[in-house]
Amino acid sequence: MSNERILVVDDSAPTREFIGHTVLAAEGYDVLTAADGKEGLVLARDLQPDLILTDYMMPELNGLEMVEALREANVNVPVILMTAEGSEALAVRALRAGVSDYLIKPVTAEELLSAVRGALQRHRQRQTQERLPGPLLEANRRLEKHLRELSTLVNVGASVTAMRDLQQVLNSVVEAAVSVSGAEEGSLMLIDDQTGELYVRAAKNFDQKTVHTLRLPVRDSLAGQVVCSGKPVVIGGKGDEQIKIKTKFLVKSLIYVPLRTPCRVIGVLGVDNRLEARTFELHDVQVLSLLADFAAVAIQNARLHAEMVRERDTLDAILRDTDDYVIVVDTEDRILFCNATARNAFGITRTDFIGKPLNQVISHPEVLALFAKEASSGRSRRSEIALSGDKFLNAQLTVIQNVGRAAVMQDITHLKQLDRAKSDFVAAVAHDLRSPLTAILGYSELLTRAGPLNEQQARFVEQITSSVHSITALITELLELSRIEAGFNVDLEPVAMESVVRKAVEGLQHEKMQREHTLTLDIEPDLPPLLGNPLRLQQMVANLVGNAIKYTPRRGDIRVSLWRDGENLVLQVADNGIGIPVEDQPYVFDKFFRSERAASEYDGTGLGLSIVKGVVDQHQGRIWLESREGVGTTFTVVLPISPANTDPDPTRPRRTTGRLLAS
Repeated sequence: MSNERILVVDDSAPTREFIGHTVLAAEGYDVLTAADGKEGLVLARDLQPDLILTDYMMPELNGLEMVEALREANVNVPVILMTAEGSEALAVRALRAGVSDYLIKPVTAEELLSAVRGALQRHRQRQTQERLPGPLLEANRRLEKHLRELSTLVNVGASVTAMRDLQQVLNSVVEAAVSVSGAEEGSLMLIDDQTGELYVRAAKNFDQKTVHTLRLPVRDSLAGQVVCSGKPVVIGGKGDEQIKIKTKFLVKSLIYVPLRTPCRVIGVLGVDNRLEARTFELHDVQVLSLLADFAAVAIQNARLHAEMVRERDTLDAILRDTDDYVIVVDTEDRILFCNATARNAFGITRTDFIGKPLNQVISHPEVLALFAKEASSGRSRRSEIALSGDKFLNAQLTVIQNVGRAAVMQDITHLKQLDRAKSDFVAAVAHDLRSPLTAILGYSELLTRAGPLNEQQARFVEQITSSVHSITALITELLELSRIEAGFNVDLEPVAMESVVRKAVEGLQHEKMQREHTLTLDIEPDLPPLLGNPLRLQQMVANLVGNAIKYTPRRGDIRVSLWRDGENLVLQVADNGIGIPVEDQPYVFDKFFRSERAASEYDGTGLGLSIVKGVVDQHQGRIWLESREGVGTTFTVVLPISPANTDPDPTRPRRTTGRLLAS
């Protein structure tokens, strides 16, 4: 604040000029000057300046003598003493005389101004306090106390989240409790789950022996009363009356407040006075209760953290020691975890792979292809991965919400060997069954030529013939499936899918006409060929269209569509037939699987869709279905185009009907 009147007393004219006009007047102060102590004394008594700046060494009356004369004259003006030869004795004498500040020459302008501002501010505060009535001063004192309490609570609250050491947090809680309550000592006691007693976990101003030996029963103790009731206890403040906490532990006043978790009371926070009786107020109880809540939160957090660490260590041990191959990446495909089994299998020798991009650590193309597949939340991808030495892994890629993706792989080499042996056995048995079946069929036909048959005999012959045809169809499909699984007849060549689809549909015209269906072909013109096996592809289309014809009631609608989508050809067969129950849909491509309604009302072997899936897999394609009971079913097949015939123009329009590239 400017315009304060400052008296500068110095016997040096240059010093008066520098201090008075160059420094103080430039800051807006009203400056008076005096050449010695006598003149300064007169001006100070007559004009009552707001501040006096005086030199110590002056003729006739030095600076301190002038200050002492002013105090005798009851002139209470703040004084800053300046001297070129300071000493400890002079400083003590100056402070006793009531000097506000003490400067050693030479003094810079900034030092001088800082001293002036400080002295004036302190003088103004003192004047304000002197003018305030007693109740207002008491209110101000209480306000300052509350501010200190709030500051303490904020600091303790911050420590609950910032400090990882639980003991350090509890110590700070007890120290804060003693500080804000003004008590002599404090303690934080917890329940020992094994003995049921309260023991001291943190203390302030307690001797170590008491800390280590003090244990209180929950029953028949003041602290135990707080645990049982969940309510604070406040006692004392009546003269020298003492309260027994335990033998040789007597106090004159105390506060105990409970430490609560969501489930129960786990301990007690307390402060007490042993030497001087005092009355604790309700406000003290409220502040201590808040501190107790901080401590309870810290204890709960520590327990949860310890539990989390135990669970994490257990999970790490399981993943580390399991025989499964486990790789976990984050949302940006950086490795979060890779156990030893996976590291050995995929040749990971570097030790700093955590946090590195997957493609910089693993070079196996099938693993990279697995993680490259798009996977949405709640769904998983399955794939087979071939390792060296005819070893195979079954891999499942799963999305982990807010983490990334995890691939878990199991060794299925022995299952592949069993499957191959089974396929060889089925093929051999199916081949050997053809000869006797042919003989049965031939003899049943001869029966009709040997002479007239009665009605029952003709029905028996018809049943024999029908059964032989069914078994023959089953054997044919088993052989086809065995060949597909074994990789027979998979010589690839450029195939015009439009021609394949038309031939397959034409071969089913008789069945379509018998059931009076409307079959619509929707084929995009000028489709490029794809690299495949024409016979297998025609078999795939025929099975899908044949199923649509079979499982659609009379006069139904069937639509077969074929179009290009980027680097793929998409085949879609849709009907408005009986549909497939949701619970059966995951199993429709399994061998011999048939839904309950289909098995009871329609003939079939349950191998048609298995053959379709095998052909699609051979051509590195994808297949899925969408179906609703009583509404119909749509099968969608996506097959990659021959690389030599991919469209180089990325701006070519794409047809995107339904979930084309989902899987």
